[in-house]
Amino acid sequence: MAAGESLRPLLKLAARGADVVRPPATGIVVLIYHRVGAVGGGQMNLPVDTFRCQVEWLAEHTRVLSLDDAVAEISGAGPVAPGVVVTFDDGTADWIDVVAPVLVEHRVPATFYLTTGYPSGEHPLPDGEKPLSWRGVEELASTGVATIGSHTHSHRLLDRLEPAEIADELDRSIDLIASHLGTAPTHFAYPKAVAPSVAARTAVRSRFRSAALAGTRPNRAGDDPYELSRSPVQLADSFADFGRKVAGGMGFEDSLRRRLNTVRYRGASR
Repeated sequence: MAAGESLRPLLKLAARGADVVRPPATGIVVLIYHRVGAVGGGQMNLPVDTFRCQVEWLAEHTRVLSLDDAVAEISGAGPVAPGVVVTFDDGTADWIDVVAPVLVEHRVPATFYLTTGYPSGEHPLPDGEKPLSWRGVEELASTGVATIGSHTHSHRLLDRLEPAEIADELDRSIDLIASHLGTAPTHFAYPKAVAPSVAARTAVRSRFRSAALAGTRPNRAGDDPYELSRSPVQLADSFADFGRKVAGGMGFEDSLRRRLNTVRYRGASR
């Protein structure tokens, strides 16, 4: 077992305790999913039954918002009531084969941040997972519950690119989505939630209505919609942990993870 995996139960235990000592604030929690019932993906690949139970619970017990509505509330002058937004990253075939039917059944909206190099076949998924096809993207968009956002073209980390390369990553993604769906994406998620450089931040703000990072905390009135916090749903989360994340908790776990990721992704490009 890898060192990170052996420490995971202790990290979650510490995060639960931190929530008791300092109860989380309320607001709109943006959940991050990646895969459901896929082959690869590690902690970000959930069993189908687990995902179905989570979506059923969200539909019955929470206020689930589209990302458009959430950004409008966060950017508005009034208070933000507790709510949840469902999001997915990357672009695997399970989005249309597994995820979409569950969301449609329970009428739960979700935003899918697509890396456009995957369905085009230009860039393979790193673990060999089957990508979503462009026909699948079109079918997903037609369900009535899906918003397609941008996750760059090749999943490159924007903070280490030159301005021209940043523009290419964003514009190729925008153009491909627009050509297949007839409308350009208005929401963006940074690959691996790595914070942007000044050049990347400027480029993203000029092209989209929102941008997502990490944070595992609720988004509240007055927060910057270009720095949306998101809470990852992991295989190791118990159902109680899932409920804590929906309520805005487990932030201590994320704070340690982000520190580790600064080292983990130091030499990475994607």
